[in-house]
Amino acid sequence: MSVKRTLMMVGLGFFGIVALIAVFTSWYTVDESEQAVVITFGRADDTVTEPGLHFKLPWPVQSVEVLSKETFSLQFGYKQNKKGELEAYDAETKMITGDEHIVLTDLVVQWKITEPNKFLFNAQDPEEILHSATSSAIRSIIGSSKIDAALTEGKADIEANTRTLLVSLIEKYDIGISILGVKLQDVELPNADVRSAFTAVTDAREMKNTKINQAEKYENQRTNEAEGEKDAIISKAEGEKTARIEQAQGDVAVFNKMYEQYKGNQQITRERLILETLENVLPKAQIYMMNDDGSTMKYLPLQALQPVEQKQEQKQEEKKEGSGN
Repeated sequence: MSVKRTLMMVGLGFFGIVALIAVFTSWYTVDESEQAVVITFGRADDTVTEPGLHFKLPWPVQSVEVLSKETFSLQFGYKQNKKGELEAYDAETKMITGDEHIVLTDLVVQWKITEPNKFLFNAQDPEEILHSATSSAIRSIIGSSKIDAALTEGKADIEANTRTLLVSLIEKYDIGISILGVKLQDVELPNADVRSAFTAVTDAREMKNTKINQAEKYENQRTNEAEGEKDAIISKAEGEKTARIEQAQGDVAVFNKMYEQYKGNQQITRERLILETLENVLPKAQIYMMNDDGSTMKYLPLQALQPVEQKQEQKQEEKKEGSGN
């Protein structure tokens, strides 16, 4: 009886353990920032991306691997320790340019898991493969670039080319990773003296570009001013041209009207024109018209015959009146 009871107790205990395992391994949860892969006897099934509570067959029939959907950062050439300090790895970042100069290149690669099945089963360590592919891509691009481009204006091209090459490598490896971006953190020379010389060259180049931009700005300003002055002169000339044309047309109209009057009464019109012309030419002259042959004097210039004394008295009186005023 004791043996049978012992076996029964063992069986009940075993059944209880199995039941507990079945209960606690038959469900799992997925957060909004996570994705899960259900594995049935070592074979990956569909990927679960909907957040919430999900059920599955108990272990060891099915198991679940939960992965993040967030973006990861691969720091190449440096790492940040627990204290927040940056630790550089010069041996990892030291590489040779196309013109045989040594530079130190740090960069950050943004990536995320897009195919969890491949990430879990196509490679033993996908992150290590990504790190090696990053090293291969940046060294290839730096090796085909000149040092001036790597240190100055060519960084954007180096970033773009590195990303393109890295994407092609990751697609070839097929490890379920997508590259979102590549950002160069720093490209510098290992020697302080050489770095200082290149900095001076870079400053001189920037100063040259600044002077060129200033000269082009001044050229554009003077050109615009000259264009404005030219337009103003042309506009003024066009205005004077239009005014003179209109004046000439008005003079022609006046002349035509006068000519019509002249045809109706030529003698009177001729005399009137003579008088108007004399008034315009001699505005202060006293003009007298006489209608005889000139043998008899019709006009006596009395002012010219006044005695000299009367003229002097008139002048004195005018002076007194002027001084009195």
